[in-house]
Amino acid sequence: MAESPTAAPVANFSAPMTNGLTFELSGRPARYTVLYFYPKDNTPGCTTESISFREAHPEFQGLGAEIYGISRDSLRSHENFKSKLGLPFELISDPDELVCTQFNVMKMKNMYGKQVRGVERSTFVIDAHGKLVKEWRGVKVNDHVAEVLEFLKSQP
Repeated sequence: MAESPTAAPVANFSAPMTNGLTFELSGRPARYTVLYFYPKDNTPGCTTESISFREAHPEFQGLGAEIYGISRDSLRSHENFKSKLGLPFELISDPDELVCTQFNVMKMKNMYGKQVRGVERSTFVIDAHGKLVKEWRGVKVNDHVAEVLEFLKSQP
C-alpha cells in the first residue's frame, strides 16, 4: 500500500464502459473517483472484490465517491459480469491496455508455476481536481474495500 507523497495530477483519459457509456476522467462530478483494476471477470478473487465494492456502494456514495472497475475484458464480458453480480456501478473495458499502462498495473505474475503478464490488482482514488490522492498496489481482497472507505472518511 503506497501513499502518494503529494497529490499528483492524473492525465485525462477516456474509455468505453458498460451501459454504452464512455468514461472520461476530466470533469467528473464526484468528489472522488475510485478506480479499481482487477485481472478478470468471473474469477473468484475478482468476484469477491466486486461484491465487496457493491455492498459498500451506498457508503461510497455518501462520501461523494463514485466507483469504477477496470479490466482488460470486453464490454460484453463486463455487461454479463455486472448483471450477474448486480453491480450498481459501471465497468470500464481496457482490452488495449491503454488505461492499465497509464496506471502501470501490467505486471509479470506467477500462475501455476509459469510467468504470465497480467493486471496487478490495484485501486486508485482521484479527487475532483483530477489529482491522485491515494493508491493501493498488489491488493489483497480481504478488508481492502474497508481500507478504501477508511481513507475516504479521513479526508477533510
